[in-house]
Amino acid sequence: MTVTDLLVRTGGTEPPAFLLLHGLGATGDVWAGLTSLLGDSAWIAPDLPGHGGSPHLPAYSFASVAAAVAGLVDPRGTVVVGHSFGGAVGLHLAARPGVRAVVGLGIKVNWTGAELARAVEVGNRPAPTYPTRAEAVRRHLRVAGLDGLVDPDDPTLATAVTRTDAGWRPTFDPAAFAVGEPGVAALLAAAPVPVVLARGERDPMVSTADLAALVPDPVDLPGLGHNAHVEDPAALLPLLELTRR
Repeated sequence: MTVTDLLVRTGGTEPPAFLLLHGLGATGDVWAGLTSLLGDSAWIAPDLPGHGGSPHLPAYSFASVAAAVAGLVDPRGTVVVGHSFGGAVGLHLAARPGVRAVVGLGIKVNWTGAELARAVEVGNRPAPTYPTRAEAVRRHLRVAGLDGLVDPDDPTLATAVTRTDAGWRPTFDPAAFAVGEPGVAALLAAAPVPVVLARGERDPMVSTADLAALVPDPVDLPGLGHNAHVEDPAALLPLLELTRR
């Protein structure tokens, strides 16, 4: 897969560019609130493979998804900003020429054997199909953790579901659930650029203690949950400023 196969949104012109990588089950549209605050700064927000308007991969790993989007790194300078699954993908890009820093938001860093087995089980199920588009949209929002945060009638959900002969289904490929344990500690140790790890204060998927075991200065975003970038996009601006130091 090459970057020309991906659905990619872009804006701005001024480097460094912000490469925005969404979480599992979501699409690049979740960054719309943040991109509206970036002024003239260049930004790139793809749908990751197996999500939205981008094609599926034969099999998913964090490394293979990173390889698929690596060509989007602006060699003039890029800050990679990834949420959850996208944050782990971003850490795989840390050594890519042109990358200046990585911001990982809401990355789940501790996994139990039972959680990983459950992910494989879910990943082996076929994509669900629904009689109506509204039902498929509701499923998409639940999987992406956006239920209650995004209006089901929001036009940005156009690439999140598709119509088939059997009905409507989310475009997300469930096989991506089985991507495995991200190995964040090893990725951090290998990263040649600054890495900022952050979480919403109310994120149930990762604790401050989890992140503090990996980096000396994790950032808590007060009052926010797992999808902090959707809940309050402006809260991410100080994280981006940290990468300029």
